[in-house]
Amino acid sequence: MKEFNISEEFLDRMKDLLGEVEYEAYRKSFEEERLYGLRVNTLKISPEEFEKNTALCLKPVPWIRNGFYYDGSERPAKDPRYYAGLYYLQEPSAMTPASLLPVEPGDKVLDLCAAPGGKSTELGARLKGKGLLVSNDISNSRAKALLKNLELWGIENICVTSEEPGKLRETLGMFFDKILIDAPCSGEGMFRKDGDMVKSYEEHGPEYYAAIQKEIVKEGVDMLLPGGFLLYSTCTFSPSEDEDIIRFILEEYEEMELVPLPLFEGASDGIGLSGCLRLFPHRIKGEGHFMALLRKKESVQALLRDTQKEKKEMPLPEELVQFLSMVSKPFVLSRIRIIKDGVYYLPEAFPEHAKRLRFLRTGLMLGEMKKGRFEPAQAFAMALKPEEFKQIVSWDMSDQRVIRYLKGETISLTEEEGTIKGWCLVCADGFPLGFAKGTGITLKNKYYPGWRWQ
Repeated sequence: MKEFNISEEFLDRMKDLLGEVEYEAYRKSFEEERLYGLRVNTLKISPEEFEKNTALCLKPVPWIRNGFYYDGSERPAKDPRYYAGLYYLQEPSAMTPASLLPVEPGDKVLDLCAAPGGKSTELGARLKGKGLLVSNDISNSRAKALLKNLELWGIENICVTSEEPGKLRETLGMFFDKILIDAPCSGEGMFRKDGDMVKSYEEHGPEYYAAIQKEIVKEGVDMLLPGGFLLYSTCTFSPSEDEDIIRFILEEYEEMELVPLPLFEGASDGIGLSGCLRLFPHRIKGEGHFMALLRKKESVQALLRDTQKEKKEMPLPEELVQFLSMVSKPFVLSRIRIIKDGVYYLPEAFPEHAKRLRFLRTGLMLGEMKKGRFEPAQAFAMALKPEEFKQIVSWDMSDQRVIRYLKGETISLTEEEGTIKGWCLVCADGFPLGFAKGTGITLKNKYYPGWRWQ
C-alpha cells in the first residue's frame, strides 16, 4: 500500500471533480500497485505473433490493439527482443493518445513534445516508412533518448529536432497533416506511478502549466494544414489544463473544431465539454490521462511553402556504392546526402527550407565515411529486413551468442554455419540486431557501443 502524501487542496479539488462516492474509489486506487505495459512494434511483428513467441506473461490492454500488460516482477528490458526493437515499455494509459490520432502512411506528422519517444514510435510505425515524422523535444538531452528509441524501432522517415515550438512554426509554417501535442503538465494522473510527480506538483501546479500549454497549442494550430488533425493530451486531471485548453483553442481559432472521441469501457467523457476523453485510475487498469481531437476546417487558406523541389542525384563514394550493392531495399539515390562524414537517407517529404533548425537526425543514418571506408550505422541495421541484406547470420534467441553480441564481444561461428567474409547483418530469430564483419569463422562485432547490453 502506498502512502498518498499530497496537499489537501488537491484532494478537495478531486472531490469536487468526482463527487463524494467516486472520490473514495479514486483514493482507494492508490492502495493498488501500479501497472506495467509494453506496446508491440507493428513495423516488425504483429501483436498476435509476438504474444505467441514471447516468454513474458502478457494480458491485452483492452483498448490498445498492440498493447499488453506484463507482470512487474519480470524484466522485459533484459530480453533480446527488446534490443531487436520489437516492443516499447510504456504505461498502458499513455499508449492511448498516439492510437487516437488518425495517422495514415504518407502523412507529414509532428510530435511536438516527443521525448522519450513512447508516442513517436507508435506514430512512426503507423506511417509504415512513408511520409515524414518530425519528433521534437525542447530538451536536447531528452531528444537524444528519443532518437535512440526511434532508431531502435527501425523508423527511417524521421527528423528529430530540439527546438522551441515557436522556432518550428517560424521555419516550417503551415506544413503538417497530423500533430500530436502531449503537453507538459502538472502530472496529477501519474501520482500512483511516480511519487516524484507529487514533489514536482508542489512546486508547479495547474496554473503554471496552463499558461505554457496555451502557448504551445497556438504554435501547433499554426503549423496544421487545412483538413488536418491535432490531438492534445495531458496526464493530469485539472480542467484548467484539459477542457479549458480545448475551449481556448476553439475560441481563439474559428477554423478549429472538436472531433468527438469514441468512449470505450472505463473511459469517461470530458467534464463540461463533451467529446473529450478522460481516463481515471479507479475506472480502468491504467493511470490518469486526458485527450481531445481537433480538426482544422478545409476552408482555411493555406500558405504553403515549396518543400518538394526536385533533388539532384549526387555522385556517391565507390565504397558506399559497393556496400549498397549488398542491400536489396530500394533507395532513391537523390535522397542520399553526405553531411561531413555522415551518410543519410532523407525522408520523401523532407522540408529543404528547414535546414536552419537544430537537428539531431535528418532521416535514416546509413553510416559514416572513415578514411575511404564506409562503416554502416546501427540505425541502418534496425531499419532492414533480413531478406534485404545479401549476407546474414541468424541465431535462436536462446543462443548465448545473442547476448555476447549485444555486449560487444567477438563471435565465433560453428563449423555448420561455415565462414563469412565482409559485412553481415546479425539477427536473432530473424530480427536484425546490428552489423558485424566476418573474417572467416570469426565475426568482428560492430554493435553500437552506446546501446550495449549492461
